[in-house]
Amino acid sequence: MIVKNVEKKENNTAAFTVESDAAEFEAAVQGAYLKNKGSIYIPGFRKGKAPRQVVEGMYGREVFYQDALDELAPKAYEQGVTEGELRVVGQPKITDVTVTEERTASYTFEVELYPVVKLGQYKGLSAVKDVPEVDDSEVDAELEKVRKRNARKISVEREAQMGDTANIDFDGFLDGERFDGGKAEGFDLVLGSNSFVPGFEEQVVGMKIGEEKDLDITFPEEYVENLAGKAVVFKVRLNSLTVDELPELDDDFAQDVSEFDTLEAYKESIKAELLKKHEEANESDFRNLIMKQATDNMVVDVPDSMIRDKAEEIVRSYARNFGMNDAEMPLDELLKMMGIDSASMNQTILPSAEFQVRNEILLNAVIEEEKIENTEEEIDEYLNKVADSVGAKAEDVLNYFGRDYISAELKKEKANDLIFSSAVAETGEAAEEKKPARKPRKKAEPKPEEEAAEEKKPARKPRKKAEPKPEEETAEEKSE
Repeated sequence: MIVKNVEKKENNTAAFTVESDAAEFEAAVQGAYLKNKGSIYIPGFRKGKAPRQVVEGMYGREVFYQDALDELAPKAYEQGVTEGELRVVGQPKITDVTVTEERTASYTFEVELYPVVKLGQYKGLSAVKDVPEVDDSEVDAELEKVRKRNARKISVEREAQMGDTANIDFDGFLDGERFDGGKAEGFDLVLGSNSFVPGFEEQVVGMKIGEEKDLDITFPEEYVENLAGKAVVFKVRLNSLTVDELPELDDDFAQDVSEFDTLEAYKESIKAELLKKHEEANESDFRNLIMKQATDNMVVDVPDSMIRDKAEEIVRSYARNFGMNDAEMPLDELLKMMGIDSASMNQTILPSAEFQVRNEILLNAVIEEEKIENTEEEIDEYLNKVADSVGAKAEDVLNYFGRDYISAELKKEKANDLIFSSAVAETGEAAEEKKPARKPRKKAEPKPEEEAAEEKKPARKPRKKAEPKPEEETAEEKSE
């Protein structure tokens, strides 16, 4: 193959042409014939036994051209990129394919190039870093969560109140007819949890154990189609009431739920843990601010293809968390299955993808500017660290990712360390002066991959189901 007409254009794209000679094209055509002949039937020959000349005589000499061209295209592209010394991103476009009378083939490709980066300041940056503090109310709130997790269920004999767990039977009727999904027996409903349609829990309040009552309910307009905005009646029976009895906050409680002998020591451990979380959150905020400054300081036109590819990577990574591992599934179909609409894509995933791509471009530029390299010993040490962090064997990680990828990630880590080791954390008066500018920066800053994925997740709204309960089994399911 011959590469020619390599042209780099102003819009960060390039075009090039690759020609194959007659011998290469003939070999590809013969390969296409051998691949397909088993499915070809020609009268007078057994299936798959017709000579190529006979097949071409019946269907035309071009019958195997497309398969041959498809076979040669990746090789032509790879040779063009290599000889043209092009750093390509995204998928190439084939703008022209020609087969000559001499049975040579030529391809013209158009590709996007890795962007040219002009680094700004990335060392010696400064940003606000809050001093972590823990308020007593935070400790109290954590203690309250632990108390609730260790509460005992106590039966009570009185009228139902908000906060009670009411065990009920219910049966829903629309225009006198029972509707699907509106019936259950022995269902535990926490009054005030807002897990049922509006007005349901409020009407259970005041009922006595054993009492039966008809509840008049109008479903919201945004409910499921057959019930949206409809007035229905739920026949409800209150079977029992329980309340949570919280344990006393004393030394015995501390000994039951922790390794500490006194409540005071347990509180101090909670405070220390909260302080550590605040420190980590403040460090993360600080690093995000520094990284945003560094990326804002560089001048670069990020190709759309890099952002789109990263967005797809985010979506597929999120999908794998839910067992959707089909890498061949079209992205549009995957988004539909996951309930991700165009608004979610534009508001969360694409901004997050752009944020990550810009970070990667910055780090790669710093690696080049600082001439960051790895020794073989450093790569082995980093590989072992990565393997330990995921609970895998180093050789398995190496086989999966490859040594080049591991080395590239280590270089990025070094570039990260270089940026942050020279960064200055501002506190006190300097921090106070900068705090007003921090708010809009945080709003504009895309969330990391995990948060973005979480925001993509369709909200679980029990009220939109055809029954007032969320997920719990119906009486029929229980009896089965």
